[in-house]
Amino acid sequence: MSEPQNKQMSLADITVGLVVSMRPKQWIKNLFVFASLAFSQNLTHWHLLSETVVTFFLFVAVSSAVYLLNDVLDLESDRVHPQKCRRPIASGTVPKIWALTSSGILAVGGIGICLALESVGYLGRGITLVLFIYLLINAAYSRWLKHVVILDVLLVSVGFVLRAVGGGIAIKVQISGWLVLCTILVSLFLALSKRRHELVMLEGDAANHRQILKEYTPYFLDQMIAVVTASTLMAYALYTMSPEATGRVGQRMIFTIPFVLYGIFRYLYLVHQHQKGGDPTEIMLSDRPMIINVLLWVVAVTLILTEVL
Repeated sequence: MSEPQNKQMSLADITVGLVVSMRPKQWIKNLFVFASLAFSQNLTHWHLLSETVVTFFLFVAVSSAVYLLNDVLDLESDRVHPQKCRRPIASGTVPKIWALTSSGILAVGGIGICLALESVGYLGRGITLVLFIYLLINAAYSRWLKHVVILDVLLVSVGFVLRAVGGGIAIKVQISGWLVLCTILVSLFLALSKRRHELVMLEGDAANHRQILKEYTPYFLDQMIAVVTASTLMAYALYTMSPEATGRVGQRMIFTIPFVLYGIFRYLYLVHQHQKGGDPTEIMLSDRPMIINVLLWVVAVTLILTEVL
């Protein structure tokens, strides 16, 4: 009786470890697929909302596959990281074969379901290609491209853009150039801040954890963050006054700028004064002022775009 019980417990541990390795907290990044729905002013169209929700879960499946693959490829470097060494794959809780098999199932399953839904016209033509490109780029990033200076952070940004673009293609709406630009800049801001956090926190061991970190310095990263920060604020401000934003709602979107200003300044404060920024999702889910600010921005944008305000 004891042997089956031990096997069952071992399987349970592996299952829990696999779920943890899929990083459920990181699934919040896939909310970028809702950007096209919101900013095309279609929030009240329930069939488009349902298509966006399905697209969200397809990106969850494929991004989870990428996380599992990444943890297998980063196994050795994660073991020297003070926090990542506790990840299930790095700690040995989840065998590599289980992680790779689960990654393959999620990737093939997500793309297969997407192709089936696209073929019957439920999702827009081209969304499967976007999902496949997302998978391909992230797999190449995990294996090779994360070792190329500057390109490594640009490719992180591309992942967010593909989510936003995929959300638009899925519901068959025109992709806003402003949406793409703002998504690129915001994701670059987060990626550069993460690199800075890793470099400062790990100090001499930074290159052992992530080889590309030897190509960066805090000063160099601060310079790039300053450029991206200014560009992000300018791009969002110009968007709120563009014809795309003022078409049906006038210039009321301009009143959402203070939330964006505060959010960026708060994030910079946490990065520089509290040595945070290694996990943007953790900040978004744990920092109370940031949570309140994001919620207020979401409420304001929703009320304005649905013409309640």
